[in-house]
Amino acid sequence: MLPQSPIDWLPEGHLAYFMLERVRELDISGIEDAIQSKDARGNRPYSPRMMTALVLYAYCVGVFSSRKVERATYQDVAFRVLAGGEHPHFTTVNLFRLEHRDALSGLFVQGLKLCARAGLSTVGHVSLDGSKVQANASKHKAMTYGRMKEQDKRLAAEIEALLFRADETDRREDEQYGRDRRGDELPEEFQRRDARLRRIREAKAALEKEAAEARAAQLRELAATQQQQAHVAPDATERKRAATRATKSRRQAEELSPRPDHDDDDAGGGNAATELTSHRVPATAQGEPTDKAQRNFTDHDSRIMVRNGVFLQAYNAQAAVSESQVIVAHAVTNQQPDQEHLVPMLERVREHCGRLPEVLSADTGSWSERNAGSCEANALDAYIAVGRKDHEGELGRLPMTQAQEARWRMHQKVTSTAGRPIYARRKVIVEPVFGQIKQALGFRRFSLRGLGKVAAEWGIVCLCHNLLKLYRATAPCQAVAC
Repeated sequence: MLPQSPIDWLPEGHLAYFMLERVRELDISGIEDAIQSKDARGNRPYSPRMMTALVLYAYCVGVFSSRKVERATYQDVAFRVLAGGEHPHFTTVNLFRLEHRDALSGLFVQGLKLCARAGLSTVGHVSLDGSKVQANASKHKAMTYGRMKEQDKRLAAEIEALLFRADETDRREDEQYGRDRRGDELPEEFQRRDARLRRIREAKAALEKEAAEARAAQLRELAATQQQQAHVAPDATERKRAATRATKSRRQAEELSPRPDHDDDDAGGGNAATELTSHRVPATAQGEPTDKAQRNFTDHDSRIMVRNGVFLQAYNAQAAVSESQVIVAHAVTNQQPDQEHLVPMLERVREHCGRLPEVLSADTGSWSERNAGSCEANALDAYIAVGRKDHEGELGRLPMTQAQEARWRMHQKVTSTAGRPIYARRKVIVEPVFGQIKQALGFRRFSLRGLGKVAAEWGIVCLCHNLLKLYRATAPCQAVAC
C-alpha cells in the first residue's frame, strides 16, 4: 500500500526535501573531519549529512528533545525520509549535537550567504534586541553567598550533632552487643546533609574565586586608566602619582587573581572586538563576594533575570535582524542589561556581512553615550530610544552635561518627523523574530548547560530560523510544515 520509494511519501516542495538540498550545499567538513579523526573500530557511524539534516530539521519544526527525534524517525514520515530508513538512538542524536555543536553553529554564516544569494536583505536597516531565554536549570537551585555562609554553619552544626549521636549509639551498642558487631553504614540523614554541605562549599569556593577574578579585572581596568593618566596629565607630580596608583592597582589584581604567563586579553580564542561582556560576580574591595552574589547549582553560568516582571533562571539571547527578518548576527550572554552588547553585535554584523548596516534601530535598553558615539564614529545612522524620562521635560534644560546633550540629540532624532517612522520599523523587524522562535518553533528553554554550549545552541536556532525564511521565500507552501 506504500509507495515503492520513500521519496514519494511527501509532496513536492516539502521542508524535508528543502533541508536535504540545503545540507548538500553546506560545507560540513568540520563535522566530517572530527568523525574521521576518531578510532575507526566500533559501530559504523551514521552519515554526517544525514545527521546534520536530521538535527536542523528537528529544530525547524520545534523538536528539541533527542528522544522525540528518535521517536519521530519511526512515527513521522518527514523524519523517516530524512533518516533514510535509519533510526539513530536518542543518545546518538544527543551526542552528535553535543560534540559538533560548534560546527553546527558555524554553519550560520553559510546559511546567511544562501539568504543573501536568494535576494533576502542582510544589510540595510538592521534592528538589534535581546530576549531572556530560560536556562536548563531552576531558579530554586540558586543560592546567595550570604545564605551559603548561613547554610554552611547550620549544616556543619547538624552534622556534628549527628556524629555525636552516632558515637553515643556505637558506645551503647558496644556495651550491649560487643565490639565485634559491624555498624559501618552511615545514617541516611547524615549522608544527605553531608552531600548538601559538600555541594554548598564547592559552590561557595567557586563564587569566591569568581568574585576575586571580577575584582582583579576591575583593578586591571582601573590600572589601565591610571596608566593613561600618567602619560597625558599636564602636571609632572600628577603623572607620577597616577603611575604609582597604576602600579598599586596591578599589584592588588595579581594578589587577588594571578594571571598565567600565557594568558592574554582574548582567552576565549575569538575576536575580542566581537566578544560580549559576561556577568561579573559583585565583589567587595577585598575581592570577596557580596552577600547577594548568587550561583546556581545546576547551571553555574546562568543568572537570575527579569522578563516581563517575572524572575527566571535564564540567559540573554541577542539577535541583529535585517528588514527581511533574517538574523545577521547572534550571541548569548549571562548579563541582563543590553547596553554593553551593541558595539560587539555590530562588529559581528560587519564580520558576517562584510560591512556595517546603513541604518540601526534599537530600544532604550541599548542606549548609552558610548554606543551613540560608536555609531557616529562609524557613520552609522542610528535610532536608539532613550527612555520615557524625556516626556517629563528633564532633557533640553540648560546647562547640560555631555551625556545629557548626546541623549537629547538622540531623543530629538528619534522623535522627529523623519525619524519616527524609521524607528517604528524596529518593532516589525526584530520583535517578530523572537515571537517566531519562541511561539511558532516553541523554543523557550535551552537544552544544553553552560555559556559556551548555550551560545552554540542559540546559533543553531538562528541558523534554522534563517533556513525557514529562505524556504518560505523560495519554495511553494504545500506541506503542513510550511
